[in-house]
Amino acid sequence: MKKTAFAFAALALMLVSGCKAPVAQQGGKEDMAYLLFVSPSQYAGDVVQVSIDDETTFNAEVVKEKKAKRKGSQYGIATGNRSIKVTSQGKVLYQKKIFVSAQEVKQIMLP
Repeated sequence: MKKTAFAFAALALMLVSGCKAPVAQQGGKEDMAYLLFVSPSQYAGDVVQVSIDDETTFNAEVVKEKKAKRKGSQYGIATGNRSIKVTSQGKVLYQKKIFVSAQEVKQIMLP
């Protein structure tokens, strides 16, 4: 009797474990790249103005270089060739054409 009950339980367990429902996969936005603004000291903690391709502008927080990997705010942009301009109080801190690929986090080093 014990063998039959054990065999039945094992068979039921195999049937249940073999029938898995499809799982939805989530992977974030594949066609996005991310910017992280870092400064060793002077602009750390400040908010700077960022312009992407002279079309999109937003404010971004600058983090201290030592904390960039743990506490930095990342800002999503479209992938490909991008023209980045970072200003603070009317002064241009960074201006460059860059290429960013999908899911890449590009650190923008400010003075």
